[in-house]
Amino acid sequence: MELSLIHKDMDMVIFPNPMTSFRVDPASPSVGLAPMLLEVLALCGYGLWLLLGLALALGLYSPGRGAALVPLALGCVFVSAGLLAACLRLRSSPQWHGWRIGRMHWPTGEALLALAAYMPMLGLAGLVRGEGDFWATRIISVVLALCSLGCLITSAYGYRTRRLADQAGVAAQLPISRVLSACYGGGLWLWVCLVFQVDMPMDPEDTWPWAISLLLLAMLLGLVDGVAWHSLRGSALGQSRQRPQQGLQWRRFLAAGLICAVPCLSLLLIPVLPAGRWLAPFAAAAYIVGKSLELWLYDFALTRFAPGPP
Repeated sequence: MELSLIHKDMDMVIFPNPMTSFRVDPASPSVGLAPMLLEVLALCGYGLWLLLGLALALGLYSPGRGAALVPLALGCVFVSAGLLAACLRLRSSPQWHGWRIGRMHWPTGEALLALAAYMPMLGLAGLVRGEGDFWATRIISVVLALCSLGCLITSAYGYRTRRLADQAGVAAQLPISRVLSACYGGGLWLWVCLVFQVDMPMDPEDTWPWAISLLLLAMLLGLVDGVAWHSLRGSALGQSRQRPQQGLQWRRFLAAGLICAVPCLSLLLIPVLPAGRWLAPFAAAAYIVGKSLELWLYDFALTRFAPGPP
């Protein structure tokens, strides 16, 4: 009923405040910034574990047990944020990977895989040492990377995503989008851990490979997100030229600036500024805010203005 009223009189629709709650069809995903924030934190956490596991397995990460424990713990905090919200039964996030905790419900397969990812993380925290030459450390690093990748892929086909895909078949819900987002966000936070382990100013020759890699990931992520938004052009939102679309555009530009422009500029300035290391956490936090906003905008546009099933 609500969708039909929107299609009949688009002139009367005003794009809402992101903090406003909505009454939606029970079959549609909930709309809100809090679930999107938890989703982005999980992406950054799995991205941290994925990149760290690959770096340790290949012997590319900096030596020292403390150097590896910091990103492991930071990734655990990010990944566990959604689990904690589900355990507290917060209204904004009542379930974790489709599992309603504490309500006599068995964990879903997606939740079981997410729980299993904690095991190699804990094992790696106990084994990582020195140069990382120990064979068990490298094996568990590979297992952690594979578990993190598996969580990203299975969550792309999760319960919430399937309903979104059934409505519009959007490209943003493909595994490649989540993997790119995780690697980019996790790479930014791993970069935070690295810049606080070295003396400043840093040698630009040592930072260029990492900076270029993150810049390339930002370009690929922007391309994938652009394809996803392009898929909405056939919907009522894409066909309308009224205020909803205009209000959506400037929010999209704001999100894109926080996701790509701010981190990329920080990557270039960190090696040349004496106190440039403090730009790294600011850039990583800007990505979390921007990606949460971008996911909320896309979710709102998809569930509110895309035509439903006949």
